[in-house]
Amino acid sequence: MSDLLDKAIEAHGGWGRWQEIEGITADMSAVGLWHLKGWPDVLKAVKVEVDPHRQHAAYSPFLKAGQIGLFEGNRTAIVTGDGAVVEEQQDTAQSFGGHSLMTPWNVQQLIYFTGYAIWTYLTTPFLLRTPGFRLEEGEPWEESGEVWRRLKVEFPENIRSHSRQQSFYFDDRGLLRRHDYSVDIIGGSASANYTTEHKTFGGIVFPTQRCVYRTTPDNHPILDRAVVAIDIHKIDLT
Repeated sequence: MSDLLDKAIEAHGGWGRWQEIEGITADMSAVGLWHLKGWPDVLKAVKVEVDPHRQHAAYSPFLKAGQIGLFEGNRTAIVTGDGAVVEEQQDTAQSFGGHSLMTPWNVQQLIYFTGYAIWTYLTTPFLLRTPGFRLEEGEPWEESGEVWRRLKVEFPENIRSHSRQQSFYFDDRGLLRRHDYSVDIIGGSASANYTTEHKTFGGIVFPTQRCVYRTTPDNHPILDRAVVAIDIHKIDLT
């Protein structure tokens, strides 16, 4: 078995420290894809709270002051600060049939994509050690004068994410540099998510900037325009 995941987990702070964490809170902004879906600037300045050990993400303020956008895997909801449900939906994943990049989202679809995406990003690479994930080290990848080791991952069916098959690229230190996937809910758009500006918060290393580009059939990014840009300004761990 490849030692790559062990190296990556150690480089990002270690499994022991990760197991001590009960919550992740990030101040962030994200732009790009959302304007195509009818929600421009919805994440321009938000706080997101993530459970590192189960699929749970909560954005606030969401659409207006006092509201929270809640993602819990099969369930999405808008709730108030005291937990009252404004609206909710079960099995939101099933509502994306026939969608393409230009198909607008309703509010529950917005919460679903935004929730699973940031949960995946903030828990990588640690989530890959949890039950149900199948991993295989692929051929090394050369880019920007560096050689990155590549981990090919099959996600379990119970974990909501971009696609079942994803690839993670790590540099010689073990830090995540690129993350590839096909976004199934918008028709399978192949994407390369580049991670930079790695910083340490509470003993865990997180990339604080992400830029996502569409890719060519030979796996190279189309750099003329980022599909998504994410900036994380601060992270607190509990």
